Amino acid sequence: MKRKNKGSNSTKEGNLSKSILDILRKSPSTTFNYKQIAAKLDLTDASSRNSIIKDLAQLAAKKQIEEGERGKFKLAGNPEYHQGKLDMTTKGFGYVVVDDMEEDIFIPANALNKALNGDEVEVYIYNRRKKRKSEGEIVRIITRKKTEFVGVLQMQPNFGFVAIQDPKMYTDIFVQKNKILDAQDGDKVVVTMEDWPEKADSPFGSIKQVLGKPGEHHTEMHAILAQYGLPHEFPKEIEDFANSIDTSIQEEEIKKRRDLRETLTFTIDPKDAKDFDDALSFKKMENGNFEIGIHIADVSHYLKPGTILDDEAYERATSVYLVDRVVPMLPEVLSNNACSLRPNEEKYTFSALFEIDGKGHVISEWFGRTVTLSDERFAYEEAQHIIETEKGDIPIEISIRENEYTVGENVVDAVVTMNDLAKQMRVRRMIDGAISFDKVEVKFDLNQENEPVGVFFKTSQEANKLIEEFMLLANKRVAQFIGKQTPKKTFVYRCHDEPDDSKLNTLQTVIAKFGYKINLKDKQSISSSLNSLLTDVQGTKEQNLVDTLTIRTMSKAYYSTKNIGHYGLAFDYYSHFTSPIRRYPDVMTHRLLQSYLDSKPSANEDEYEVKCHHSSEMESLATNAERDSIKFMQVKFMLDHNDEDFLGVISGVTEWGIYVEIVSNKCEGMVRLRDIRDDHYDFDEEQYAIVGRKSKNMYQLGDEVYITVKNADLVKRHLDFNLIGKKERID
Repeated sequence: MKRKNKGSNSTKEGNLSKSILDILRKSPSTTFNYKQIAAKLDLTDASSRNSIIKDLAQLAAKKQIEEGERGKFKLAGNPEYHQGKLDMTTKGFGYVVVDDMEEDIFIPANALNKALNGDEVEVYIYNRRKKRKSEGEIVRIITRKKTEFVGVLQMQPNFGFVAIQDPKMYTDIFVQKNKILDAQDGDKVVVTMEDWPEKADSPFGSIKQVLGKPGEHHTEMHAILAQYGLPHEFPKEIEDFANSIDTSIQEEEIKKRRDLRETLTFTIDPKDAKDFDDALSFKKMENGNFEIGIHIADVSHYLKPGTILDDEAYERATSVYLVDRVVPMLPEVLSNNACSLRPNEEKYTFSALFEIDGKGHVISEWFGRTVTLSDERFAYEEAQHIIETEKGDIPIEISIRENEYTVGENVVDAVVTMNDLAKQMRVRRMIDGAISFDKVEVKFDLNQENEPVGVFFKTSQEANKLIEEFMLLANKRVAQFIGKQTPKKTFVYRCHDEPDDSKLNTLQTVIAKFGYKINLKDKQSISSSLNSLLTDVQGTKEQNLVDTLTIRTMSKAYYSTKNIGHYGLAFDYYSHFTSPIRRYPDVMTHRLLQSYLDSKPSANEDEYEVKCHHSSEMESLATNAERDSIKFMQVKFMLDHNDEDFLGVISGVTEWGIYVEIVSNKCEGMVRLRDIRDDHYDFDEEQYAIVGRKSKNMYQLGDEVYITVKNADLVKRHLDFNLIGKKERID
């Protein structure tokens, strides 16, 4: 439905009733009298006003509109109007996702009415059509998702346009010359959308920040953060506030806590870690059991509600880990100093202590505030060496110290024993239905200028799994401790729903191409067969593809006060307790747990649900930014490899080309159909393949092929490949 221009012309054409309804549809919750409607229609003569009064009465009689206060009208309740979120495609049309509707509402480009991707909108659904179940028009923008965008300035003599980088943004932004700052033609900038006049093709805006020249390293990294509305530094007043906090350890505070400074305690983290927010302690008990402690930095001791520092941490909600930098949730004075459990320093901690028997069963538990002192700091490689050799001498080639290092027998015994307990706990988790995602992570060797000079893969070893298992234990038991209390108490849960049936069926179809199968009979069968699948593909050419596709079948984990359990971990109760330096939900968990330990009443659920939703949203943005930074580095790495042949695996097939992932470095790029010269290829959706019309030559999902780099676009973070041919033919 394309609306005609409102005003006297439409009235003369006999469309007064439609014009009135259009006004009311744009503001369905607002009431209007005849004078207000006349003003909006620019009708000033007495005859037209009388016609409006008459049409209002007729529309009310037909129950298309309703009268509230005397003489004031609004749109009658109508099932054809819905509120939802606009999800734009890169082709210029979109869909409105409505929570209580099974299907999304298709919105053609001419019915967007200035709504942008992610906006909360009101949509009017047309009468059902044969081709599409639901099609509609956006009649009102309720809330803009964002008003700041990243793009490239294109200057004209007296004004400029910012071409937005986001492919889902269908318009550029007009900028007057006096709102351009010191930006030059071709600069990458952050632009704020300020207004979109009724008759303007493009919105009006002003440049907020000049990022630099497109393609330059720091420009692109700052652009990634800006694209998702993520900060890259703390405001001065936040830094000043954080630096003013007394971070000294006070005897008076120690007396309020359980003193564990004499218990053997250590941290295990990546080599390059700068903040250590969790530590483990180990003590043998007289009855033969073990006291295992999971000690977490007591961030909530320093981060007080109602302060500007807490407001800033809440807004950020998470630290962001780009390839070459960390954007922390907390200023360095807390994240790397006061709250970091560095060796031989007394620290305030929040602890979960467990009595555990020799088979990894929890006998008893205790939660509360403590003071601890870490005796050792290990890198994962060092802890792995201790596990494998059961010896304390750490070779210089893996040591994080400047020379060889030897740890005491008590530490070796602790690490080896805890690893044995962790393995038994992990086995039981797998039996209970947990899914084991040991996905290969892509990491980069960076030089002093943060240029990628090499790519390597990070895999999870026993030392990683030791830490993971005890962190999972603490998260699970804290959530269970609160979740089982009556009456019910408000708490922050990490939730993960069961996988979607349609996605599982799609996965089944794809993996069948490689000779694999999953059992979809019931929940237990699905979990078991997914684990078998993930084990079977390890070390194969298709591992990363199958791992990625399997992860995509999973629902997205999120934070909520409404507990549904965690499917992937097979836990009925699960929370995030172990990383308050980098996750705000963990801070909320600490605060709530301490409040309930102090016998205080349940917190306001609605208030915490809003905070949970915000934390989930910010986590998603941070994940997208991290993913984009990896893509950028992969493209940058490939810039210097234009003349090399690479072996890859076809990781995706579409109607416009095939995606190929290089085996040696996991960089993914596209071979466009138009660039394959030996034949004309068509997309075969059923076989996940492209097929040559004359030769019948087939390139199918999972095939190994050789490629070269055709183009590496740093700005779009995209690789284009040339196809050489299938591996078996070339070899």
